[in-house]
Amino acid sequence: MADHLRAGVAIYNDGEFHAAHDAWEDRWLDLAAGSDDERLLHGLIQFTAAVHHAYGANWAGVRGLAESGAGYLADLPADYRGVNVGDVRNYLRAVASDPEHVERVAPPDLTHEEVPLRPEDLRFEASAVVAEVVAEEYGYDESVVEKAIEYALADLDGGKATSQFVTFVMDFARDAANRGIIFQRLEGAVGKRRHEEEDVEGLFD
Repeated sequence: MADHLRAGVAIYNDGEFHAAHDAWEDRWLDLAAGSDDERLLHGLIQFTAAVHHAYGANWAGVRGLAESGAGYLADLPADYRGVNVGDVRNYLRAVASDPEHVERVAPPDLTHEEVPLRPEDLRFEASAVVAEVVAEEYGYDESVVEKAIEYALADLDGGKATSQFVTFVMDFARDAANRGIIFQRLEGAVGKRRHEEEDVEGLFD
């Protein structure tokens, strides 16, 4: 859960309010309803949705999401799983009582272990989650990104000190300005690796 939690925090802090919940949603659905971890992720999902709707001035939606999000986070410690839950909860309560609070006060950054993480702060495993979320959000071929992650993990498990796939995946997650070019290179590297694998398999047919 830690990698998905950190990935969602970083995505949110990068201004991707709509996409942030995707890093948490799969993990949230697998958790026991009412557990502390389930309420944390559910509350964070509601929080990011409220912030997203605020930019569209959907005040009714903002109020409802703020109320439910604050409810999910109500009984959690102010610092739970390293996340600044108290700051988020206070903001949601203020918005629930006055939705236009979002126009006067910026939403808090999310922090993990007191650090407002961004994609460039993440290690490979959390960067891989960001890469998959970004691919889905912006219409890149998700299967290519998933294959690149698979190759990166295989290289690392195989004892390789470095892997071009680790670099490509992390750059794709971090560098929004050059993401299209990075994807083209990543796609080419994945195609080359697949071709090499097919050649090896052909030797034994």
